[in-house]
Amino acid sequence: MAERWQFWIDRGGTFTDIVARPPGGRLLTHKLLSENPERYRDAAVQGIRELLGLAPGAPVPADAIEAVKMGTTVATNALLERKGERTVLAITRGFGDALRIGYQNRPKLFVRRIELPSLLYERVIEVGERIGARGEVYRPLDAAGAERDLRAAFDAGIRAVAIVLVHGYRFPQHETALAELARRIGFPQVSVSHVVSPLMKLVSRGDTTVVDAYLSPILRRYVAQVERELAGDGAGPRLQFMQSSGGLTDAHRFQGKDAILSGPAGGIVGAVEVSRLAGFDRIIGFDMGGTSTDVTHWAGEYERAFVTEVAGVRLRAPMMQIHTVAAGGGSICTFDGARFRVGPESAGANPGPASYRRGGPLAVTDCNVMVGKLDPGLFPRVFGRHGDEPLDADVVRAKFAALAAAVAQATGLARTPEEIADGFLKIAVENMANAIKHISVERGYDVTEYTLCCFGGAGGQHACAVADALGMTRVFIHPLAGVLSAYGMGLADVRALRQQAVEARLDAGALVTVEPLYAALEAAARGEIAAQGVAAERIGATRTLHLKYEGTDTTLEVPAGNAVAPIVAEFEARYARQYGFLMPGRPLVIEAAAVEAVGSTQSAGDERPAFAPRPGPLAPLRIKRVFTGGACREANVYAREDLRPGDLIDGPAVIREPNATTVIEPGWRATLTRRDHLVAERVVAVERAH
Repeated sequence: MAERWQFWIDRGGTFTDIVARPPGGRLLTHKLLSENPERYRDAAVQGIRELLGLAPGAPVPADAIEAVKMGTTVATNALLERKGERTVLAITRGFGDALRIGYQNRPKLFVRRIELPSLLYERVIEVGERIGARGEVYRPLDAAGAERDLRAAFDAGIRAVAIVLVHGYRFPQHETALAELARRIGFPQVSVSHVVSPLMKLVSRGDTTVVDAYLSPILRRYVAQVERELAGDGAGPRLQFMQSSGGLTDAHRFQGKDAILSGPAGGIVGAVEVSRLAGFDRIIGFDMGGTSTDVTHWAGEYERAFVTEVAGVRLRAPMMQIHTVAAGGGSICTFDGARFRVGPESAGANPGPASYRRGGPLAVTDCNVMVGKLDPGLFPRVFGRHGDEPLDADVVRAKFAALAAAVAQATGLARTPEEIADGFLKIAVENMANAIKHISVERGYDVTEYTLCCFGGAGGQHACAVADALGMTRVFIHPLAGVLSAYGMGLADVRALRQQAVEARLDAGALVTVEPLYAALEAAARGEIAAQGVAAERIGATRTLHLKYEGTDTTLEVPAGNAVAPIVAEFEARYARQYGFLMPGRPLVIEAAAVEAVGSTQSAGDERPAFAPRPGPLAPLRIKRVFTGGACREANVYAREDLRPGDLIDGPAVIREPNATTVIEPGWRATLTRRDHLVAERVVAVERAH
């Protein structure tokens, strides 16, 4: 079969990024606004159409496409906006309020009025049943009562049910019977806790099951929509989605609980793979997009969180360890009469920042336009009603002039529009630096020993400033940094994770007992990967244990083994690094066993690009005035394609990238490597106040 196109897509909150691999050609990139209802219904499909050169509305030739690999914010947005499927919770009688009560923790210690997040389920069915912790049936399942209540929910228009029974993760017979009953009644979405999250802890297991029931129908409809538009007259290409755990899966296996960090997970995969190729073994991933900034830590292995909270909902599902803050290019900048604020609200893609020509508010992107770090003439012309106009700098200047007048009137202090914009940028930088401290310094890592791997459409504009705020001295920017999350979709492996509760003290006997459990989990995980077309010889598997001190409830994941001593040593090393102390003499407990199967697909490759000879030395496109470091300075503006290995660029400078803009701040120097990687290093020490 002739080689066909592949499309790797990150559908973000503001922009949709696409990296395409055409038959026998070099990678192509494309960027569209995620929402542009006047021009298209779905940005991902529209981007494919434009890269294939199709007329609007023309059918997509399915036989020309080998695969589409996507990350999407559809589930995340539905959760944040509470626009999921109408859901009913079926839970053991007497526990109807368990998920609402939760753990009774106070998110803000000194706030007397706690505002609880809205529930995802709208009705509760308390099921007559009870199985004990050792499997004894204290109360048989009241199937007749459950059927009556489920039918009433179905007749009320509810179409998703989450089944969560006490000890159902270990003794699932009642959950299985209820699931069969719900499907007979006609519920199209039935999420069962022992399948969704087969681990102990009723509250987090229940919340995860509810999220799955609430979001999976939304994802299913989106998948069906994309499949219809890509199918043309045939069966359509292979469609895969990125999971929160960092692995791809077939579109029809993509579930709500695995979709929350779909897009950002692709960015981590991309950052790790290109950083490893560049020779950096310890990185802080810094992904700044239009809506938010995602940061992560990597020092040789992917870090995952197994219990997280997103939008007020507890989730017990494997996710990349990502910390997100509401500081993106679209973060709204306001003055409340006394102080400047940046975010957390975002202008998104519609209307977007003021410069997007849709009547939006001032945002971080507009600040960069105001200070000169973003040049509308060098920015993609994707704005306006027809998607072919540049950023609007005039409206930005007018709005900042009005804001400067308002600030002067409220405070009596005269500030120029550039000073105000620079002040907003400093706030945004501090927000992002604090996010990085949360995943590094607060966990015992010396961030100054790491490289800041910067990507995302807005990352390059702030990378040097964020590094300065953290005391970091090196920034790495890949040539595809502006679309690295999409590139990561293409580099990601197909992954399947299986977990099972164990609940036994760690000793030699427990390791023997858990061996057949591992065998069953590995067979299931490998089978899922093989079913997606990955050859058996390309599938590997890793086994891990979730360990904790007896009497505690927080586990750490460590590699499995046949001997107790190495496992204990590894656990203690990780525990001491994360918490700063140990509990000598206290037994360890195996809470769960896990197996992850990985089907390898495509690597970043080690090609060294060929650079065409350049006539003469490097020359800037232009010289422009930039307000940075508290003063107006002259900055050279370069085109990335004009750079050659060994070129040195001293800040202040602006580098126009095909999909982003990179700002080299004063005191920094950037150079291009033979792999077309841009590496910036601080060459003038920062003067810090003592």
